Amino acid sequence: MTHATRQRARSGASRHFVLAAGGTGGHLIPAFALASELEARGHHVALVTDERGSNIPGRPEGLTAHVLPAGRFGRNPVKWIGGIRAVFEGRSMALRLFDAFEPSAVIGFGGYPALPALLAATSAKVPTVIHEQNAVLGRVNRLLAGRVDAIATSYRQVDRLKPKHARKVHLTGNPVREEVLALRDMDFPALTEEGLLRVLVTGGSQGARVLSEIVPDGLAMLPPALRSRLQVTQQCRPEDLEAVRARYAAHDIPAELGTYFEDMHERLADTHLFIGRAGASTIAELTGVGRPAILVPLAIATDDHQAANTREIVKAGGARMIRQEKFTAKELAKQIQALAQNPASLGNAAHGAFNCGRPDATKDLADLVESLGGIDLMDVIRVGESAPRGAAAAVRTQPSTRDEDMAA
Repeated sequence: MTHATRQRARSGASRHFVLAAGGTGGHLIPAFALASELEARGHHVALVTDERGSNIPGRPEGLTAHVLPAGRFGRNPVKWIGGIRAVFEGRSMALRLFDAFEPSAVIGFGGYPALPALLAATSAKVPTVIHEQNAVLGRVNRLLAGRVDAIATSYRQVDRLKPKHARKVHLTGNPVREEVLALRDMDFPALTEEGLLRVLVTGGSQGARVLSEIVPDGLAMLPPALRSRLQVTQQCRPEDLEAVRARYAAHDIPAELGTYFEDMHERLADTHLFIGRAGASTIAELTGVGRPAILVPLAIATDDHQAANTREIVKAGGARMIRQEKFTAKELAKQIQALAQNPASLGNAAHGAFNCGRPDATKDLADLVESLGGIDLMDVIRVGESAPRGAAAAVRTQPSTRDEDMAA
């Protein structure tokens, strides 16, 4: 049976989709969200990743993970030979998977483990879409942009995306976990001039040493009236935990420390101010919920993409960005005071962050994926110049009652 025949047979019925993602949470969190949505719609989903990705927590129950070899291409060209060999081996394995699974489309979320599956899909004429979580198109997605049928983005402005590909671009946003998105309907936690100021500090799955070194001292430099109201939750690396605990104790600042918090969404619900990195999932969750932030982009991030991720939320007034080389205790204290000098300031910042959120990202991405190889390719939100805008292309706005509540 040819692929076209299979597509006609599947049109309007339960279909099969393959999701291909790199082995980090930033790639896999949106893939997991899309998998859950597609399965809820009656489709069958398979995941292609690497060994590390197959062990990432949060994979939906029943989602099969297929581990494919995927070469990495660093700065040393000598090592590219092994990488190329691994990519072609993974491509052959993906083609065998497609022959058995018969996917209607293959969706890539970036990272080298996604490359073999996407190359296999384009060679087998299987419809393809890539999703970019960051405000800079990643290396693998740049390589594939000219081959795929659609490009889903999380931001209106995406660097390294060539103008000639603009007609393929659909602004969907970056899917986040359901338990986090459920917080969007909750009001920003009440804050009075005498009440506790809850600060959440994280640096990604492994924490960030610079946050452990700077944040306790920065909080200690706040005016006494503000410092006495602090209640801190901070994620640290295991090797930094005791040193950070000693710092907070020396400053007499109450702090709960841990290397990992399973209930992070519950802690985010009570947070008045977030301090941390600017990864794609972090920004999506902050804007999805509406939480003010002080963001310190990872200095060595590829193409400085974490700094680019902050542009939208900073412009909206929802966050302050501090470059790591300028991230000192004094500068942090200064920026905290600017945001937290009164409850209204934090409330306005929360409102700015909230308005950057794209809560329908999972649904919109699923709509786009369903349209591949079936009905005509739909417009989610076209961002290409002079691109057509269909009924589904209207920019989604938040209920006026929520805006009024947060502005109050």
